[in-house]
Formats: sequence, structure tokens, C-alpha cells
Amino acid sequence: MNRSIPFPSPAPSPFRPYPPPLSLLVPRAEESIALSPTPEQLPILYVIVVYTVVIFALWNIPGARLLITPLKLFTIGWHELCHIALAIFTGGSVEKVSIDPDAGGATVVVGGHAPTILVAGYLGSTVFGGVFVLAGFDTLVAKILSFVLGVGLVAPLSLVRNKLTIVLTIFYEGLLIGFWFIDHAQPLRWYCLFVGIMNIFYAVWDITDDKYFRKVNDSDASQLALRYSFIGAHVWAVLWILFEIGVLIGFVFLGLVSFKLTTEQMATEAAKFLPT
Repeated sequence: MNRSIPFPSPAPSPFRPYPPPLSLLVPRAEESIALSPTPEQLPILYVIVVYTVVIFALWNIPGARLLITPLKLFTIGWHELCHIALAIFTGGSVEKVSIDPDAGGATVVVGGHAPTILVAGYLGSTVFGGVFVLAGFDTLVAKILSFVLGVGLVAPLSLVRNKLTIVLTIFYEGLLIGFWFIDHAQPLRWYCLFVGIMNIFYAVWDITDDKYFRKVNDSDASQLALRYSFIGAHVWAVLWILFEIGVLIGFVFLGLVSFKLTTEQMATEAAKFLPT
């Protein structure tokens, strides 16, 4: 009687190439789509570049510098507040605070951890500016941050008594309030974005003030060079500017991924928060 004897099938070769699971490929496609700017987001990228150039000009051109005095005071004030916060947090005490649109800001501290206090200014300004950059991507975020801006514009007046500064502050506060009632508060996005770029690149304006206007209060880059003399002020300047560019790119990516609403959808969402 004939019987067929089954032979076991050969084991698969350990060198046989297997295609990667499809699930590993899908997130990459999704990430590519998420980082692609929508028609509403694309203008923001161009405006960021324009704002950077415009602010650099306004900050440094004599005469034109006066036009943005309240926004400069807001930016300098937040920078000094970061120094103050870290001085207190590290056990120091604040002896004197100066905020001036021409002389710059200065915080005199006794005690505390000096290196931490010194880097807190640029670090805090950059991150704070990044948050305001996010407001450029979403009307609701801009509405919320407008309250921070509104208080921040007025706060420096406790240290400044210049009449022109007071008039300009009233003007910028008026713009802030008026933008709430235009096109469902859409202009607030561009206002907050402007403030965001001004804060995120504070090291640039601070260092150029040092170079071109010889302001009384040295920049933090100069102070770091005095403390750590083996690194020149220009090197500190480059390092901080590169840091600011990196943070800006990070917040832009965050905005591209997180806020994909159309203009109409943003208006509907923002209308749920203090509708105008």
C-alpha cells in the first residue's frame, strides 16, 4: 500500500525582508499634513517676517522710536519682571527697578542666585512672546491674552510720568478695545502677534540699543560677558538670538498643529467668550 509521507515545510529564512507595519507609516503622513499651513495660517508666516523687520526699524529709528513707546515699556517691563521673580524665588531682594524706553530696563538685586536671575530676562521674554505668537493663530487665544496686554500697557505708567507716553498708552489701549468690535475680534490676532514678535526677539532690540544708542543700562548679553569674561558679549548675543529663533520656530509649529480652524470657525468659537 502506497502512503505519502508529508514533509515539513521549510522554516522561513531569518533574512527574509518584511515590510514595516502600515501603522508605522501613517503617523508620518499625518504629521506632514498637520504641519502644512492652511489658507488661514499661511499669511501668519509672512506677517511674522514683516513684523520682525518693522519692529527692528521702529525700535531703532530716531523719532519713530517714540511711536511704539507703550509697547516697548510693556516688553521691557515683562523682561524686568522675570528678573524680579527669579530674584525673589532664589532668595534675593529687589533694591531698585527702572523701566525706560530709551535707557532700557534695570533691576538691582541683593542676594539670590545671580546666573539664574540674569538669564531669566531673555528666557522669560522669549517664552512669553511665543505664547503671544500663538494668539496670531486663534481668535479665542487672542481675546484671552488681550486682557494681559491691557493690564501690561497700563502697569508701567506707575514708573513713567511722561505726558506723551500717557497719550500713546491711551491710544494703544483704545486700539485694543476697538479691535474687539471689528470683524468678530479678528484684528486682535494681528495685534497680539505684533506684541509676541516684539517680546520673543527682545534680545535683538536690547543688543542693538547697546550698539547704536549706547543706552545707560547694559544689555543682559553685556552683563553675561562681564560675569563670564571667557565668552564675549557678541557670542552671548548670537547664542541668545539663535535661541529666540528656535523658540519662535517651535511655537509656530505648535500653532500650525493646534489651530486648524477657518476664519468662520474661529469667529464661532470666539463668540462663546464675551461675544461682541
